[in-house]
Amino acid sequence: MSRIDYSVWDHIEVSDDEDDTHPNIDTPSLFRWRHQARVDRMDEYQKKGEDMEKALNESRRKLSDAQKKTRELASSATDDAKAELTKAQAEEKKLKKEERELEKKFDDHQREEKKMPWNVDTLSKEGFSKSVVNAKPDPSEETEEEKEHKHKTFVEKYEKEIKHFGMMHRWDDSQKYLSDRSHLVCEETANYLVIMCIDLEVEEKHALMEQVAHQTIVMQFILELAKSLKVDPRGCFRQFFAKIKTADQQYQDAFNDELESFKGRVRGRAKIRIEKAMKEYEEEERQKRIGPGGLDPVEVYEALPEEMQKCFDDKNIEMLQEVISKMDPTEAKVHMKACIESGLWVPNSRTDDAEDKEEGKEEDGTYEELKSEVEKEKVDEKKE
Repeated sequence: MSRIDYSVWDHIEVSDDEDDTHPNIDTPSLFRWRHQARVDRMDEYQKKGEDMEKALNESRRKLSDAQKKTRELASSATDDAKAELTKAQAEEKKLKKEERELEKKFDDHQREEKKMPWNVDTLSKEGFSKSVVNAKPDPSEETEEEKEHKHKTFVEKYEKEIKHFGMMHRWDDSQKYLSDRSHLVCEETANYLVIMCIDLEVEEKHALMEQVAHQTIVMQFILELAKSLKVDPRGCFRQFFAKIKTADQQYQDAFNDELESFKGRVRGRAKIRIEKAMKEYEEEERQKRIGPGGLDPVEVYEALPEEMQKCFDDKNIEMLQEVISKMDPTEAKVHMKACIESGLWVPNSRTDDAEDKEEGKEEDGTYEELKSEVEKEKVDEKKE
């Protein structure tokens, strides 16, 4: 005849309400006190285990770094490297011993946890739970004008605070700053930081750009986390900092990769903006130079033969007359017409200096000869 083994129930802490109590004792209060004390013990024990696990992970990380350093020094042949190698090997041995001790403590803790008696809080766990709430339909999407107005209003109000956040370095400082100013955890802050990065790169403040870029990716990661959790960003930014500070290598690598990629995009955008500004400036200067006939004097000058360029460089009209007399008449007329229409050569010019009055008359007479050639060309064109 088979017997049922009831020994499994020996390690169950019975419910508080099954104990007998004295009639003069407030039974409900006693039960609440007992239950709270048990919950506190469980929380303390769980926190102790989490601390042990965190210390073990940190020890493994340090050991990995020490082993990497040892390998690098072992591959080097310098005297300094050999001296450092002995120290590195000793440090590695010490860290291995520390890791074994932490692993033993953590395993003992887990074994003790399994031996703890069950109670009403650990006998069963919730397997499935669902709540259905009639949600208010999302409002229509904002137009571009509304988004622009919202961004402008937000920046005008909080620009100083956003800039301060962009200049921060440490995780803890950033978390505390956002905790005190949770209104900054939004899309508008991220957009402003992006613009700030491009402005700094254009101004060639590269180190500052890289610092603000780091804070920009911090805000972007918080916003992405909020989207994945479908919650308000202000309610989950602490989760981001908790995750990034636990030395999760995969998450840290993803953050660094996105940061480097973002800095590359900023440099590219800044380069485009600089090139555009230079083109606009050059076009503006060109428009200022345009002569009465719509030609650019710089372009006309560069198209002139070297002999004519030298005449304009020296401001020597006699030399110019001599050069033109030696040129093909048709070619000379084309060049002189372009000079007049670009303003490189100004017809009927007069010198304002009284001392050069006689020289001015001589130059005007010389120009009349050149001008008559151009006017004659115009008459010939009309006849044709």
